[in-house]
Amino acid sequence: MSTGKSYILNRKFDVLKVKDTLRSTVNLTFDGRVVKTYHGPKAQERFDNEVRVLRYLEAQGCNFVPRLLEADAEALRIITTSCGARVDRIDEPRLNELFAELEQYGVRHDDRDPRNVTYRQSDGRFCLVDFEFATILPEARSKPPA
Repeated sequence: MSTGKSYILNRKFDVLKVKDTLRSTVNLTFDGRVVKTYHGPKAQERFDNEVRVLRYLEAQGCNFVPRLLEADAEALRIITTSCGARVDRIDEPRLNELFAELEQYGVRHDDRDPRNVTYRQSDGRFCLVDFEFATILPEARSKPPA
């Protein structure tokens, strides 16, 4: 499954640029890591939130989101594992099911768009990415990790 976007090879860093918007730039390294750099309005806030949410989800044992490998607060950059390729299409019932499953881990995504869904071919699993605007649910904060 592809994004329909062209990849730009950046020889200086050996990455493929997969997203470049006003809010962030996302590159994929050849060894399968995702490098996301935040910029634009509230970049520090969005960086802090995504780091907090990814750490929380890892502590909860959520296996269909990227694992945070590195967080550089000075550069406003995170490095995560890849969760597969973006999907071209996903039907509304499956999309609702996926976001509802995330809420069982105590997180509301808050950007329920198919562009935030990937497909991991290794295990046939739909995954979620891009947690800049996600919310750790208040009732989840009081629960110990599963």
